Amino acid sequence: MEIILTGSIAYDYLMRYPGRFSEHFIRDELHQVSLSFLVEEMTKHWGGVGANIAYTLAMLGVRPKLMGTVGRDFGDYREWLESNGVDCSTVTQLDSVFTASFFANTDLDNNQIASFYAGAMTHARNYRIRDVYIGKPDLVVVSPNDPTAMSQLTQECRDYGWRFIYDPSQQVPRLSGEELLRDMQGAYVMVVNAYEAGVICKKTNMTMDQLRKQVEVLVVTQGKRGSHIYTQDEFMEVPVFPEVEIKDPTGVGDAFRAGLIRGIVGNWPIKTSALVGSLCATYVLEKVGTQSHHFDLEEFVARFREKFDDQGVLDQLLQRVK
Repeated sequence: MEIILTGSIAYDYLMRYPGRFSEHFIRDELHQVSLSFLVEEMTKHWGGVGANIAYTLAMLGVRPKLMGTVGRDFGDYREWLESNGVDCSTVTQLDSVFTASFFANTDLDNNQIASFYAGAMTHARNYRIRDVYIGKPDLVVVSPNDPTAMSQLTQECRDYGWRFIYDPSQQVPRLSGEELLRDMQGAYVMVVNAYEAGVICKKTNMTMDQLRKQVEVLVVTQGKRGSHIYTQDEFMEVPVFPEVEIKDPTGVGDAFRAGLIRGIVGNWPIKTSALVGSLCATYVLEKVGTQSHHFDLEEFVARFREKFDDQGVLDQLLQRVK
């Protein structure tokens, strides 16, 4: 199966400040802030929504083609993704810039000061799927990326009649109601969280009932309460999968999408697909970093069946192990 997974590819630099930011801000001097925080801990992680989804999807037995723009510092990241089953042949490297990077400093109260360097990601708008891939994909995923690139990719899918998933998520604040309404047209599935769904409804002047009619399947994640699935004639509630321990929620939504996508390309029932996504999300929740988790398929299926009945659907994953 051919999956073209478009989206951001980035490095995450996570720092921990052993104090409180609030103690260093002077209310009457906020117009001329000049502060430097000495951190005691810094970790570098692989990140970016597109790459995160691709990483987990590869563990589920498919080899997605990741599409995005990266910079001259991508070498080690490419090796990591390829060694974990992601096809990077559709990634475009631009040596004039650096790969997009997220820098976050968190204090003792979990307040965060962060910066995002878009870098190579801003050039994604210069590339279409047909520039890097010849063939007919079984599914295209349009996840958060340069906003213009996202709009162009959804239009390309409509032009060629390719089935696609629209996942605007983090870019919802940047997109206008007109852009959101246009880009979701023709999507087989749209995935957003509950807050983003509310923002989309406000920007497009639609009710939730009207929004669900714009796509064949609308998936709205609800955080600790799981997810809600709307089809044209049915509503389903999907629970979260119980975790062993909580380490870090970053990347949980990306892993959920990977499980959902695996079920869609496998023609599984949509609720089963979302439940698989819930388990993928839990693996990420139990680790620090968006690509720090790992599982083999036998272990994954066994753990899933401890809580849910897949009606034998996940035997499809086990067949790849034999």
